[in-house]
This record gives sequence, C-alpha cells and structure tokens, in this order.
Amino acid sequence: MSDLSSRFQAAVSNSRNISQRPDNSTLLQIYALYKQATEGDVTGDKPGFGDLVGRAKWDAWNKLNGLPQEDAMQQYVDLIDSLS
Repeated sequence: MSDLSSRFQAAVSNSRNISQRPDNSTLLQIYALYKQATEGDVTGDKPGFGDLVGRAKWDAWNKLNGLPQEDAMQQYVDLIDSLS
C-alpha cells in the first residue's frame, strides 16, 4: 500500500474522532472528497428535489469531477488533519 493510501485510511479512521462536529458545508466537502478518492467521478442520476440531502451530496461530489483520485485523497487527508 502506498504512503498516500495508508495516510488516507488513517484519516478515514480519524474522521470518526473529530472533537467538534464540522458545519454542513465542511461535512459535504468531507463526503465529496471521500467519494472522489474512493470511486472517482460522480455516477448515477442527480436526486430529485424531494431528496434535499441526497441532492446536496451529489452536487458536492459533482463539483469534483475530473479531480484525480490521488489529489482527492491528499485533500481529504489535509482537511481531516486541519479538523483534528
């Protein structure tokens, strides 16, 4: 496993132990970076207007389209480190 992958996995574990709950925009950023790092560009149809949470998550992830997975991993690690 590469150094970045191991730091990413450590950050995923550390994300569960953040002392203070981040605001909603930061939570969406964490979600989007995780999805981009693990799955790549957004897949599936955009949720409808009735699914506000699903739509916000999809939009946040969609903003990262084209970002390489390694870059998303690094940004995720940096973000979790800044919150810990």
